[in-house]
Amino acid sequence: MRAVVGEDSVLLREGIVRLLEENGIEVVGQAGDAEDLVRKVAAHEPDVALVDIRMPPTGTDDGLRAARTIGRHNPGTGVLVLSEYLDEDYAFQVLGDAAGGVGYLLKDRVVDIEPFVEAVGRVAAGGSALDPEVLAQAVSRARSADPLAALSRREREVLALMAEGRTNYAIAERLVITESAVEKHVTRIFDKLGLAPTADDHRRVLAVLAFLRSQ
Repeated sequence: MRAVVGEDSVLLREGIVRLLEENGIEVVGQAGDAEDLVRKVAAHEPDVALVDIRMPPTGTDDGLRAARTIGRHNPGTGVLVLSEYLDEDYAFQVLGDAAGGVGYLLKDRVVDIEPFVEAVGRVAAGGSALDPEVLAQAVSRARSADPLAALSRREREVLALMAEGRTNYAIAERLVITESAVEKHVTRIFDKLGLAPTADDHRRVLAVLAFLRSQ
């Protein structure tokens, strides 16, 4: 697996690079600003790009815009956005533009090494990784209009794991139920939300999140 890391903080960037390399991920490029990040992704065509939202030259949302550019023009590169702050709107912008793997995690998650590396691998493989806090905020906002009232407690648990990018097999392992049971829950979730089920885990996550955001 090959990665490019975009982060303007030298200390944090070196820490992420070291963590990735210690876990068998080859870092083929590093960038301290958004423009250089886009150039290096185009040059190296990595499996995944890790992108800080706030980067030079303006220090506002340059990293986000770079992530969206990569998502649109480099479909073979997964995009994992790292944010210091929880921002649901930023998360949805990244998810909506991606043609390949996509993820949005808070930087605090980097210290949880195994889940973080797992998320990088999922995004590089074309899957998704959504921070649980982003999902919780989306569900909380949507719940004010009670669109999820028809879902059972177990269906909500399955939905949360779906939005993190988990496969049916991984959900079954996490909830200690059979994969067949998970498939039935997924089917009921889509039926209750009026969404057509699909075998594509990435697209089904985007569909569920789009539904939540529309409320």
